[in-house]
Amino acid sequence: MRQVFYIIVAVTFIIGHASAHVTGHPPAEKKRFQFTAHHKTTESGLQTPLTSGQGSLKFKVLYTRDHFPAAVVAAIDNAHGGFGVDRREGKGETYFALPDVGIIQISADLKTTRLIETPAALKKANAHYVTVWTTSGGTPYLSFPVNDVGKIFTTTLDGKLVHTLAAPNAMTDFEHQEVNIYFSEGGKFVPTGVTHIDGMLYVTTGYSDLDYILGAKLTNLEPLEANWYPLAFGGKGEEPGQFGTGHHITVPAGTNRLDASDRANAEIECYSPDGTYLETLPLIKGSFPCSIDYEAGYAVVACLYGPNKEKGAPLYILEGNNLVSTVMLKEELGVETFQHLHGAVIRKIDGKLYIIAQSWNPGDIVILEQVM
Repeated sequence: MRQVFYIIVAVTFIIGHASAHVTGHPPAEKKRFQFTAHHKTTESGLQTPLTSGQGSLKFKVLYTRDHFPAAVVAAIDNAHGGFGVDRREGKGETYFALPDVGIIQISADLKTTRLIETPAALKKANAHYVTVWTTSGGTPYLSFPVNDVGKIFTTTLDGKLVHTLAAPNAMTDFEHQEVNIYFSEGGKFVPTGVTHIDGMLYVTTGYSDLDYILGAKLTNLEPLEANWYPLAFGGKGEEPGQFGTGHHITVPAGTNRLDASDRANAEIECYSPDGTYLETLPLIKGSFPCSIDYEAGYAVVACLYGPNKEKGAPLYILEGNNLVSTVMLKEELGVETFQHLHGAVIRKIDGKLYIIAQSWNPGDIVILEQVM
């Protein structure tokens, strides 16, 4: 029987209706945005930072795009991706990539960034999220699902390309005939997310009619090799464990659970590594969750839309399975570019929470700091 997590909501939302089975991102009107100061003036004339969120989980803007290298600032309008954090002991760096810029690393303390030399094939393509993962031998890698060319690129942390996982073909044998027929008939491979557990890569395909999670198995470590594996699960639909648009996928720290954002159905679908459906975390209808990330007992969900689209998209912060804070970047923090959220990660540094968020159409990047 389907288990459902109930969310305790601290504020009242205007309920919208999720669009059915959207592939890719729906068109949005492009316009010139006015960047505003992220503070307010009190009656005494003092300026105080704008904040958003509830209870102890209020946030303010710490850094905007100007914190990043000039090449990032010049290209950020076209951002259509998200972030991966190196959560190994003593690390904490965050990675993302931009077309024509390549891989960018944000330092563990969030204070500095650097560009990483990037192979040409990845640099000119769109990396739709990134995951940081480690082999059984302790070697870390970055894997990028590249939606516009239909490949998974894996690099070292210094950007050396070590493996390219190409699209399945008609000879690839998956355990679901629906998947085999899809590729035998020339269906496109459009990866939207990738993650890793115990020698397996798991790939979401929500920007296509397929909308299954596909498995690829590591077959060698030196050099790194991976091949498609029969495992496939999910599929397009509205039933438990199915997707409206399977988007980002991740593994909550300390678990062997796969959590995949189900955008059109406003849910997070949870599975075991063998593809067994476990449960669903329902979110506010109309929120279109693009990504979910976990740290320090919290999760942050970046939404493409909010139930009230006039207010821009929300960042939901969950503690356990409960919604405990909603951060509105456009409406309450004055960051006009954040009409649509596409990716976000949460960090805890020196006892304080931070959120790195990326918007889409226009693309932008901002780092938020918890107000203590």
